[in-house]
Amino acid sequence: MKLLHIDSSILGDASASRQLTREVVATLQAADADLDLTYRDLGKDVTVHLSGATFAAKGTPAEKRNLAQKLEVELNEAILNEFLAADVIVIGAPMYNFTIPTQLKAWIDQICVAGVTFRYSETGPEGLAKGKRVIIVSTSGGKHAGTPTGIAHEEYLKVVFGFLGITDINVVRADGLNYGPEAKEAGFVAARSRIGALTSAAAYA
Repeated sequence: MKLLHIDSSILGDASASRQLTREVVATLQAADADLDLTYRDLGKDVTVHLSGATFAAKGTPAEKRNLAQKLEVELNEAILNEFLAADVIVIGAPMYNFTIPTQLKAWIDQICVAGVTFRYSETGPEGLAKGKRVIIVSTSGGKHAGTPTGIAHEEYLKVVFGFLGITDINVVRADGLNYGPEAKEAGFVAARSRIGALTSAAAYA
């Protein structure tokens, strides 16, 4: 099984989402000794945000690209190929100002490619990334799931991956982390309980 591990928090070792994605991955590794792991840290890697320059680079023949265009296209292709190769994607998605980090949005813009991960037909859009499993590790200081303030966070991610044809989407949630020590501990307990349910050895037998 090929696993793609994505972190997007800017907080380094202080990040709740990073801690929990590590725990998800460690549990998956314990269940599958042959797990093939790829890791991308969007908080450290230079992930190019979509721009006119991006389209110009992709539209320029390879032999005519300047160094900046060459590097941008290579990064775009690496990100896309990592996603296409993965059977399971574990994504750390902290909430920043009611939505996901811009680094994670930039990554999404690299994997949403017409004709590769989705296409439009006479009957509407069709996702082409079927058969993958996504585990979203959602963290937030408040409690937003199922409310209007959470639509651009977890719900947005579900819409994106659903659009790409992925139906096996699960959420590991630790919320209320800024409501005090007891609430924070409760959030982690709930998340770890969910990790155990999602990543049991039986689920990957």
